[in-house]
Amino acid sequence: MSAPDIRSAQRPDPDQPMVDIADYVADYTIDSSEAYDTARYMLLDSLGCAMLAMKFPECVKHLGPLVPGATLPGGTRVPGTSHELDPVQGAFAIGAQIRWLDFNDTWLAAEWGHPSDNLGAILSVADYLSRKARREGGQPLTVRDVLTAAIKAHEIQGCYALKNSFNRVGQDHVILVRLASTAVATHMLGGDKDAIVTAVSHSWIDNGALRTYRHAPNTGPRKSWAAGDACRRAVTHAINAAHKGVVGYPSALTARTWGFYDVAFGGKPFEFERPFGSYVMENVLLKISFPAEFHAQTAVECAMQLHEEVSGRIDQIEKILIETQEAGCRIIDKTGPLANYADRDHCIQYMVAVPLIFGRLTAADYNDEVAADPRIDALRDKMQVTENPQFTKDYFDPDKRYIGNAVQVFFKDGTSTQKVSIDYPIGHRRRREEGIPVLLNKFEQALRGHLSAKQVQAILSATSDPESLDAMAVDDFMELFTL
Repeated sequence: MSAPDIRSAQRPDPDQPMVDIADYVADYTIDSSEAYDTARYMLLDSLGCAMLAMKFPECVKHLGPLVPGATLPGGTRVPGTSHELDPVQGAFAIGAQIRWLDFNDTWLAAEWGHPSDNLGAILSVADYLSRKARREGGQPLTVRDVLTAAIKAHEIQGCYALKNSFNRVGQDHVILVRLASTAVATHMLGGDKDAIVTAVSHSWIDNGALRTYRHAPNTGPRKSWAAGDACRRAVTHAINAAHKGVVGYPSALTARTWGFYDVAFGGKPFEFERPFGSYVMENVLLKISFPAEFHAQTAVECAMQLHEEVSGRIDQIEKILIETQEAGCRIIDKTGPLANYADRDHCIQYMVAVPLIFGRLTAADYNDEVAADPRIDALRDKMQVTENPQFTKDYFDPDKRYIGNAVQVFFKDGTSTQKVSIDYPIGHRRRREEGIPVLLNKFEQALRGHLSAKQVQAILSATSDPESLDAMAVDDFMELFTL
């Protein structure tokens, strides 16, 4: 799809996809109680992930001001710390915390991603605006406002991901975090529809980050702060559009030669399966049990079921067959040496080997000390990963959104385990009732691992009643997590 004459300097009307985002963010009313309920659990889970990340020095070193001393008293608080930052750097810090351990929610379709990454921008802007409003005698935002923004950010990111594969043109999925966060943050900052279109046009003009930091041979920890970086850029665009009156670029997508479609998408326009609503939040995958790339979640569950049967016979194993979806084969089927934790948490063989041997998979299991156990690589060498076409078909079915895996272990004496096959993990919509108690326990344990007992009790009390939590001022909510 291209704009008319490349020689004409006449500015066209804004590209329709950008207008559709602005209309949705500014006008659409969320009326789904399921979406709000899920968003509430997603918020708690994401903050739990942020607290878990505080155990990792490589994360903590990113959480303060970019330039030493560049703090902003009265600005955005970074949970689990005493930092007060400008909302741009605050968005980076919170986004990095939530994403660091690959343990927050997930969305899988033509594109992959983690929609709760957008909370980096949403919480940062909400806390900043609420504290500013208090100082100026105004009204702070509420947690309900945060949930509304999150539902809409989830929807934008997720609906774009349904039919448009950015990974197939080498771009990282955080391009959609930047897009969604830009739109909702501009609205939160008081921008009208024109401002949202302007900000979104700047987001597309940024193009996308390369995925190479997620894949061998370059896998590295940038993947843990890439979403924070997208949130930071989003808030910059939002402030520029809402408060500084920057010029927008109406055919940022469709301009011939120079627009996003021609430069980055092979000239193809975006495709959409459904209009924006609340579908994504209602169907989002909550990553509850294991800090692992989501395409392997059910593979880890399978391995956990097999642990007791095989743990005493590790040296007798001849081969291990893993069946996964096409996306799993493409992203996390990885052989050879693994250089760092970022390599390991994106390797399906590693993520199956650890629970087969130890009966667990925690964030610490990606560290060098555990990876040095020779049994892990010995098992990896015996694994065969293949695509199961039915898993792939169910993965793309909009009524299923399964993420199936199967694992079977074969021994040298000719015996084998049963093939354990699981279609969807505990964080799937169809297992919500089973999963929510596990999620709440994950949240509480994450709090207890970093905050004082008094703080933990205050947070649990404040978050126990949905109506009271929704009505709570954002700055009061963020204060609960401040050191």
